[in-house]
Amino acid sequence: MTGKTTSEHRDWHAKQYMLFENERTRPVRDLLAAVPMDGARLAVDIGCGPGNSTEVLAGRLPGAQVSGIDSSADMIAAARERLPQLRFDIGDISTWDARGPYDVILANAVLQWVPDHERLFPALVAKLAAGGSLAVQMPDNLDEPAHRLLREIAADGPWAPKLKGVGRAIRHDASWYYALLEPLCARVDVWRTVYHHPLAGADAVVEWFKGSALRPFLAALDNAERGPADRGPAERDAFLQLYRDEIAKAYPALPDGTVLLPFPRLFIVATRGER
Repeated sequence: MTGKTTSEHRDWHAKQYMLFENERTRPVRDLLAAVPMDGARLAVDIGCGPGNSTEVLAGRLPGAQVSGIDSSADMIAAARERLPQLRFDIGDISTWDARGPYDVILANAVLQWVPDHERLFPALVAKLAAGGSLAVQMPDNLDEPAHRLLREIAADGPWAPKLKGVGRAIRHDASWYYALLEPLCARVDVWRTVYHHPLAGADAVVEWFKGSALRPFLAALDNAERGPADRGPAERDAFLQLYRDEIAKAYPALPDGTVLLPFPRLFIVATRGER
């Protein structure tokens, strides 16, 4: 879930991320259902987060050696507690030098934070064994109201200087990844799915993004009390309240109070040919 060791991403918290474990784990189940698994003996989950995706991977490969890496110490601690029988290491995907060769490399909801995809994706394919697969899932929701509002609020407030350039995710479309990977692989499967997650109102939508897209923004803001001359809310709290108010407008609740959160995701399975 976190792959690059930077001040923005190294302090992701497993507890917050897993408030919506079922919803966050469903895409990796859908992804791995499309991955050839016959004869796989060595697999790795890069950006493994708290181990929920690794657990799905290990469940699909009961006889294989499965491991995970993540740049967040908190996430790795949670993964080790969850799956003590597996190996988890703190590592940065952009400098990951394990050679493999791997039968499966899983990257679930992480590579959108790691730069230079034109170099990174071929480098990951090069770590695959003959017939091995790179399985990638990335959120494709930068045009959704939740992300658009986050960018607008960050750019239009007293915190704008602090938040300039924060939280930028990498983005290319399906055809870009297909064109990059097709010459390197025997088969490239790319698809996009929009999940509609039922959440308990605007507050739950905010809690969802506090476990992902909001984190680097909140980390850059001050949450200390202000001086006697200004008894207003702390900077971080003010940002969150404004975001929550705008989310409530953008995602109106159904009569029972439920909010359906549309969440598009891009999936890629790139399978290397036999040598």
